[in-house]
Amino acid sequence: MKTGIIQQSLSGFYDVIADEKIYRTRARGNFRQRKIKPVVGDHVEFSAENQQEGYLLKILPRRNQLVRPPVANVDMAVVVTSAKEPAFSANLLDRQLIALEAQDVTPLIYFSKTDLLTDDEYQQLLPTIEGYRKIGYQVYAAREPFDSDQLASLMEELKGNIVTMMGQTGAGKSTLLNHLAPQLKLATGKISQALQRGRHTTRKVSLLDVNGALIADTPGFSSYETFDMTVNDLPHLFPEMAKISADCKFRGCLHIKEPQCAVKEAVNNGIIMKSRYDDYLQFHELIANQKPNYKK
Repeated sequence: MKTGIIQQSLSGFYDVIADEKIYRTRARGNFRQRKIKPVVGDHVEFSAENQQEGYLLKILPRRNQLVRPPVANVDMAVVVTSAKEPAFSANLLDRQLIALEAQDVTPLIYFSKTDLLTDDEYQQLLPTIEGYRKIGYQVYAAREPFDSDQLASLMEELKGNIVTMMGQTGAGKSTLLNHLAPQLKLATGKISQALQRGRHTTRKVSLLDVNGALIADTPGFSSYETFDMTVNDLPHLFPEMAKISADCKFRGCLHIKEPQCAVKEAVNNGIIMKSRYDDYLQFHELIANQKPNYKK
C-alpha cells in the first residue's frame, strides 16, 4: 500500500503522485456506494502493481475543500488583484480574503497591472498595500507587476504547497501563471478560453508541478455573493479584529453597536483600516439577511 496526492482526475481515472512517480488508479466500487467522490488534492492510500494499474483504497481526512476549482487540501491561494482595468476593489479583495480565512487557506495578495498606474496613482495605492501587510498578509505589488525578483520571491513562497489562483475575470491570473511557468503556455491558453466562456464553465482540474509547487491549472472564479459563515464567525475572519477583540468589554462582541469596543476604538485611531471595517459592516448585514440554503 502506498500514499500519495491525486494530481488529476479524468473520466473515472485518478492520477496519483507518489515517490516522484505518477500512478494511474481507479476508485473501488464501494466509493460510489458510499457516495465518496475523490477530488484533486486528496491525500489517498492506494495499491498499484505498476504505474498503469492501481486502485484507490482510502481518502485521508481533508483539511479543506474548495468548490471552484474543486480541489482539496489547498495550502495557499494567490489572490490576483487588479490595480487598474478593472479598477482596484478593496471590497472584492476582502470578500476573497474572508472566504480563504474560513477555509484555512493562506492568502497571498498579488497586485497585477501596477504598470498601468500613473506614478501618482501608484503612490495613492501604497498606504493600502502597507495596510494589508500590517495585518500580516504577504503582498506583492512591485511597480512592474512581473518583476523577476518578485516572481522569484513568490515562487519560493509557493514551493512544496498545493496552490490555487483566484481573482476577478480580467485580473491577470493566467498571465501570472504564464510568467511563473512559461512552458505551460498551452494550459494557460485553455484557462483564458474557459474564463471567456463564462463563470459556469467547468473543466477537469489538474495540479501542475511548477518548480516544486502544485498549482491548480483552473483558477478559482466566483462572484463571492454568498457567505458560508455566520455573523459570529465573521469577526474571526478579520485577523486584525480577532487579535484585539479580547480587549472588548463584552465577550462575543460583534463590533457594531456594543459599548467599549476595542475594534471600533482601533478604527477611530487609524490602527484598523476604515475600508476593512466598512466591508466588515457590509458583510455582517449581508450574512444577517441571507436566506438559509437548504440544499446543502
